[in-house]
Amino acid sequence: MQVILLERVAKLGQMGDVVDVKPGFARNYLLLQGKALTASKENIASFETRKSQLEAQNLETKKEAEAMANRLGGQQFLVIRQASDGGNLYGSVTTRDAADVATAEGFTLDRKQIIIRKPIKVLGLHDVEVHLHPEVMVTIELNVARSPEEAELQASGKSIQELAAEEEAQAEFEIQELFDDIGAAGLDDDSGDYSPQSRGSDADDQDDDK
Repeated sequence: MQVILLERVAKLGQMGDVVDVKPGFARNYLLLQGKALTASKENIASFETRKSQLEAQNLETKKEAEAMANRLGGQQFLVIRQASDGGNLYGSVTTRDAADVATAEGFTLDRKQIIIRKPIKVLGLHDVEVHLHPEVMVTIELNVARSPEEAELQASGKSIQELAAEEEAQAEFEIQELFDDIGAAGLDDDSGDYSPQSRGSDADDQDDDK
């Protein structure tokens, strides 16, 4: 099926290009979202008369997107989720979650603008793409943690696995210290049996035997 693009579409073409696409993709995405028209003679002629207007609109929206990109790009957003001790989430973080946390911080985003290339199913820091315009894309970071305190540690560069390892090492150290204290106390008790007073009592017993 041939369509004429009304804006740039990644990996497909620029505004005004006539391209071949699958009918389902055209109907369910390009035509539905107003990104293209069927490439009939009437639509092509209509596009040519509107081309200057469409280009001006595209330029304006691109400038607006670039201004937002300067504020949004590189921002980190906190996502609180429940997870196992090993860091696996009970569920996954979605594009809607990303849009919601960004919007809560003052950046109005729609989930359709966000692309998560790899499913987010573990705690940690995750990069997410935000497409503000067909020609403007930025990356934001989601800090997925079980608490704000844990998120702060992750932001400092520590992974949940490293944190768990540190906690385990600390627990082992405390257990070892406990055993050392018990052992030292046992030695003190043993040494008490051979105190000078005890040795004196033994000597007195020997004198009595004589």
